Parts: sequence; C-alpha cells; structure tokens
Amino acid sequence: MVEIYYKNLCNYAYNLTKDDFKSEDIVQNVIVKLWQHRKKLNPNISLKNYLYKSVYNEFVDQYRKETAVTALEKKYFEGLNSFIETHDEDNKSLMALLEKEIAGLPNKCKETFLLSKKEGLTYTEIAEYQKVSVNTVEKQMVKAFAILRKKIGEKMHTMLFVLFGIKRRTYLRL
Repeated sequence: MVEIYYKNLCNYAYNLTKDDFKSEDIVQNVIVKLWQHRKKLNPNISLKNYLYKSVYNEFVDQYRKETAVTALEKKYFEGLNSFIETHDEDNKSLMALLEKEIAGLPNKCKETFLLSKKEGLTYTEIAEYQKVSVNTVEKQMVKAFAILRKKIGEKMHTMLFVLFGIKRRTYLRL
C-alpha cells in the first residue's frame, strides 16, 4: 500500500506546502495514523480517496498550529521590542521588581513557577517531581501569575520573556 501511494501523496502534499520536508512529514503522519487505526477502517471506502483527504486534513491541522504559534511569537517579539525600547533604567527597575516578587512568592508556588519558567519543565514533569497532581501544579501557577500580575501589572509577560526567554514547551501557557 505505501509503495503504491507514497510518491503521489508526497507530490500532493508538496503542492499544498511547497516544502519537501513538510510534505513528507504530512504523508508519514497520515500513514502512521492509518496503521494505528487500521482495524477501525471501513473496508468499503476508497483507500485512495481516504489517503488524499487525510493528507489534506493533516496539512490543515499543521497549518493551523503553525499559524497560531507564529502569531503568538510575533506578539511576544513586538512586546519585547517595545519593552527594550523604553528607558533602560525603567527596564532594570522593573526586572529587579519582578525578581523580588518571584522571590517573595510562597515557597511551593515559587518552586513550581521556577520549575516551569526557568527550567522549562512541563506541568506533568513538575507534578512527578513534586509528587503532586497536575491540577495542583496548575493551581500553583495560576496563583503565581495572579500575585505577579497584581504586583507588576501588564508588563509582567514581557518581563518574564526577557528574564527566562522562550521555551517552546511552556511559553504557550503564559
């Protein structure tokens, strides 16, 4: 099956993406999903049509994810630029305030926050490390952000970005 359709599916995906690597990834993802769900497939459907539709759907899913991440990254870079363009002394005092407020968080809250933002751990990894539930980690992060937002205000996210940088796994939670 793979030998029959692979090249044509890659060509179709390339027409959608204009990228050889992305097109191959899309087709490989479709083939893996097809294999994983092979027992659920209806034997009466056209496999060729199913594969082409699956490639298209996978392209759309990847495009949506990339667009969302790109828009978010753009927002952070715009915020970072405006933050950096303000007076340097203001930045230094705001950063000092942020570091002071992080240090002043309740102990578990501070530990959870730093594991997420400084170390780049996921909520699941933090929960395993602290031997608590993921829900507890989420509550600690909400608490930390609420405290910091109340003390620092609107520039908090940009300052966190400058202080800890982008960590793809965690910055979407800001």
